[in-house]
Amino acid sequence: MSTEKRKEIFRIIKFVCFSISAGVIELVSFALLNELTPLSYWPCYLTALILSVLWNFTLNRKFTFQSANNIPKAMLQVALYYCIFTPITTMGGNYLAETLGWNEYLVTGINMVLNLSTEYLFDRFVVFKDSLDSNS
Repeated sequence: MSTEKRKEIFRIIKFVCFSISAGVIELVSFALLNELTPLSYWPCYLTALILSVLWNFTLNRKFTFQSANNIPKAMLQVALYYCIFTPITTMGGNYLAETLGWNEYLVTGINMVLNLSTEYLFDRFVVFKDSLDSNS
């Protein structure tokens, strides 16, 4: 196996590990909001998502992609990703949970899996494409 392939596999593993930590933040904050407030699905999900995104972006930029690129520019690109991802998963999740009666935690888990896979691809091939390993 080539050095580049090994490096990419290790990058994916780091991304998944940091994303799991962000997922814990998302699940805990979602559960607290869902169980302890009268809020419906979407504000609980949206708040939890924002908290996890901030955590995940910070760790993955520094440790996974090791990028020294323009942080505000990278944050803007990730924000644009979420301008598409968030409305789709918020409205879709709200429909599944509130209209169809799906379990809120199942819906949140599905959204988290979608987020993990699509955000890795977006970060790797758009946001940090030209600045991988530039902060080492």
